Amino acid sequence: MTKLKHTFLLSWLLVPLLTSAQVVFEARIDTLVLLIGEQRELTLDVTCGAQQKLKLPDYKPMQPLAPDVEIVDLLGTDTTFLDEGKRMQVLQRYSITAWDSTFVLLPPFEVEVDGQPYQSKQLALKVMTIPVDTVHVDQFFPNKDIQNNPFSWDDWKPVMWLLAINQLLAIVLLWIYSRWRENKPLIRIIRKKLKLPAHQVAMTEIERIKSERAWTAEDSKEYYTQLTDTLRTYIKERFGFNATEMTSSEIIDRLLEVQDEQALEELRQLFTTADLVKFAKWTTLTGENDANLVNAIEFINQTKQEVDPNAPTEIVEVPEEVKQSQKRSFTLKVVMGVTAVLAFVAIGYALYLAVDLLR
Repeated sequence: MTKLKHTFLLSWLLVPLLTSAQVVFEARIDTLVLLIGEQRELTLDVTCGAQQKLKLPDYKPMQPLAPDVEIVDLLGTDTTFLDEGKRMQVLQRYSITAWDSTFVLLPPFEVEVDGQPYQSKQLALKVMTIPVDTVHVDQFFPNKDIQNNPFSWDDWKPVMWLLAINQLLAIVLLWIYSRWRENKPLIRIIRKKLKLPAHQVAMTEIERIKSERAWTAEDSKEYYTQLTDTLRTYIKERFGFNATEMTSSEIIDRLLEVQDEQALEELRQLFTTADLVKFAKWTTLTGENDANLVNAIEFINQTKQEVDPNAPTEIVEVPEEVKQSQKRSFTLKVVMGVTAVLAFVAIGYALYLAVDLLR
């Protein structure tokens, strides 16, 4: 029993020693000889347990390591796991330089593993001066001529891309400005709706004319203008000729090819009355407006073409032009301003790069 206690106590005391033995730390320089102002790579190499807490020295650029020897830059830290992830190797690399020809003994570097410090060996560094020809002091070489470097497209790629972006921004700016001047939105809105038969569209419009207000003799011209325009549009859609660009007599003559003259007599009378009201300031009699409205409805009902219920539904696209509101106009101005600023920045930076390349 006593022997077992001694063995347990001995193993307990050896744990720190075994743990500390797992830590390997060394510092090295890629070469121990350098000229004044040259840079060399200093590497701190630490190997320890993967679960141990490692603290590396926090050196900053221009921090001295010894007289006339200083850190230039931190080159990076690399970590590699060993023994199936049980151990890790950490390499921290620095760039160092020296400013005096001398023999320098760098002090030991120190790291901490689980709070316990570990030091490396001292490093010796021989700094040599640049050799000078002290025998031929009058011998020197003249300045070299200016070299003309060959043209390289790679150097001008940023300039070309910026000029292309500037051209694209200029085109966008002109397009936005034209939409703003024409009081149109940036995006043209297209709405899809079912295409109604011609007689349904005409009857809807006639109902609107009928219910809009009580037509009197003073506004007969407007009344007959709307009524005949509705009939012209219906005839164009129903019979397939451009009645909106034809006179009343031309419309009747074309309709006589498909309708008998007696059926068109009331329509002829309606168009004649409309022409007299619109062009000869004719005054209609009481109830004449209503009679002509009834005649228009009768003509549509007699000539309407019934839709086949089995026929596919036709869908038409109707452009919807939205007038610019004050808010939309302000938004367009802001977009134009931002686009103009980006274009000026692009061309300015392109000119700056071009001048820098031409120096």
